[in-house]
Amino acid sequence: MNEKVIVVDCDGVLLDWIYCFKQWMKRHGYKLNEDAEKEYGIYERYGISHEEGKRLIRMFNESAVIRKLPPLRDAMKYVKKLHEEHGYIFHIVTSLSNDQYAQHLRTKNLIELFGPTVIEKYTYLDTGADKDEALEEYRDSQCYWVEDKPENCDVGIGLGMKGILMAHEHNGDYSGKATRLQNWKQIYETIIGES
Repeated sequence: MNEKVIVVDCDGVLLDWIYCFKQWMKRHGYKLNEDAEKEYGIYERYGISHEEGKRLIRMFNESAVIRKLPPLRDAMKYVKKLHEEHGYIFHIVTSLSNDQYAQHLRTKNLIELFGPTVIEKYTYLDTGADKDEALEEYRDSQCYWVEDKPENCDVGIGLGMKGILMAHEHNGDYSGKATRLQNWKQIYETIIGES
């Protein structure tokens, strides 16, 4: 395994999925609950059933909106710096959809934002799928693993990856082994500081 590989989730790490999803839900007549930002589950955020939440996420992830998600915070600047100035390459592991057209739109979105050479590998899993199997190939690699869902971050750490948890309100009470960081500037400084 190339020591300059950084494995990343997309939504909530590279892309601001939640911002676009909130706008999409609003257009479809759904209202956020009070204190919604502290919840990870869409069903909790909107007071809907778990099944309806899963259905709506799949609909959103397979819609044309997925082609134009904006970058999360300062992701563009620091991901490009890691690649262009320090030679890091990125592998994507994202639970988007098994739909090939949704995957194509996501790939186009990422290339448009980050350039054609930053991301070397795309692993697309079904909507909401666990990442255990997909991360297995990185076992004992000591690759950085950047994720926003604590359970997924901890899976990578358990496999011997260096876990970085992208800070959001929904993971504010995290107390595991990952390093919880606020933005890509902090991630950049952590990675360069350890190299």
